[in-house]
Amino acid sequence: MKRKEVLETLARVRDASRERKFTQSVELIVNFKGINFKKPENRVDVDVKMPHPTGKQAGGKVLVFIRDKNFAEQIKGKADIILESDIAGIKKKDLDSLLEKYPAFLAEGPAMLTVGKYLGQQLAPKGRMPQLIQANVASFSAAAAKAGSVIKLTNKAGKYMPVVQAAIGNEKSKDEEIADNVMAIYEALIGKIEGKEQSIKSVLLKLTMGPAMKVGAEAGPAPSPKGEAK
Repeated sequence: MKRKEVLETLARVRDASRERKFTQSVELIVNFKGINFKKPENRVDVDVKMPHPTGKQAGGKVLVFIRDKNFAEQIKGKADIILESDIAGIKKKDLDSLLEKYPAFLAEGPAMLTVGKYLGQQLAPKGRMPQLIQANVASFSAAAAKAGSVIKLTNKAGKYMPVVQAAIGNEKSKDEEIADNVMAIYEALIGKIEGKEQSIKSVLLKLTMGPAMKVGAEAGPAPSPKGEAK
C-alpha cells in the first residue's frame, strides 16, 4: 500500500460524505486473510504511536474507572472519573457518548474487572478497553501521557474476527496527517502479523456516517463480502 493511494482514497471519502451536525471521525479498517486467529500467537494486539493527533486526543482528558475514593480525590481535576459502583448503570447510549468524548480510558485494577463484566462486549471490539493502572498519581500520570498518542489495535475480543478498526483522525484533520497515521498503523501491522503484506486482504477508510472506500480501488465504495468489515 502506498501513501499516494491513501491520499487519493481520502479525497474520495470526503467527496462521498454529507455534512453532519457533528465532527465525524476518519476510521481505518483493515481486513486480513489466511491467518488462523484461533491460535493465540496470531491474534492482533498492537500499540501504535501516532505521528499526529487523531482529533479526539488533542486537549482532551482521559476517563478513569476507580474503586479507591482516596485515589479519585488525588487525581480530581486531572481526569474525569467514574466510580466502580456506577459502572453497571452505564447504558449503551451513554457509553457511545463516552467513546466520542474521551481519547482513552484508564482503570484501577479492581475496577477493571467490573468494566470487563458490564462494558467489555462493547469496548473490546473497538480496541477501547481501559489501560490498567495502579492507584497512585505517578501511575496515572504516566498512562495519561502515553494515552494521548497511542492507539491500540486488537481483534482479541469475541470470535477473533479477521479485522481491526480504529479512528485515525477526524474530518477537520489534514489529509497529509491522516495519511501519516494510516501508514504508521499499516507498517506496525505488517511487522506483527503472519504473512506480512500478503495477509492483508483490504484496507478501507470511511467517515463515521459515510461509506467505506477501499484504498487502491479506482472509485466507489468498497464491497462488503460476508465476514468483512463494512
